[in-house]
Amino acid sequence: MTLSKSRELVRTDDLEKSLAASGSELVTEDQMRQAVRTLLIGLGEDPNREGLLDTPKRFVKAMKFLTAGYKQSHEEILNKAVFNEDSNEMVLVRDIDIFSFCEHHILPIIGRVHVAYVPNGKVIGLSKIARLAEMYARRLQVQERLTTQIADALQEVLEPAGVAVVVEATHMCMVMRGVQKPGSWTTTSAMRGKFADDAMVRQEFMSSIRHRPQFH
Repeated sequence: MTLSKSRELVRTDDLEKSLAASGSELVTEDQMRQAVRTLLIGLGEDPNREGLLDTPKRFVKAMKFLTAGYKQSHEEILNKAVFNEDSNEMVLVRDIDIFSFCEHHILPIIGRVHVAYVPNGKVIGLSKIARLAEMYARRLQVQERLTTQIADALQEVLEPAGVAVVVEATHMCMVMRGVQKPGSWTTTSAMRGKFADDAMVRQEFMSSIRHRPQFH
């Protein structure tokens, strides 16, 4: 990973956190709830009927939880869990479930993430890899960006010999609307270092994760 790419990643994280923080300061929770009420009215509903009375409050609370990744950074998640270790064999964590939202329609993205790296004197707690994927997923996303963010964050913090990330996901914007194609999924990948340069290492990783994702 180049220095300019590393700085770009840090700037992007800082910008996203700054925007999220400023948004939280500029817009109150009451204003967010009122926006949901307005949306319900626009959809032809009555926000004062019994079943919808608390919907604005619940929706705002749910969205804050599901986009909590804006208030986190990869440095906070990873830095305290990095350990010196004389290891150079591939580490793979596969089938990490993720739930995100497509930034174009704010509809769910449901999928799995597979992450591998080849250590170069440093390893990281395995649970932190899952937490990193979850952090980036809990933002409004496109799958391509989500994939590269995970790879670049690990590359920056661990400086490993290589990083590989594959995301397999189904997009509700394709299932529930638009082309309406249930059962379709999208695969994206990001390869760094040995995984990009060495076909055998890349093949070992791809063989280890090969399966047909099943989403229900």
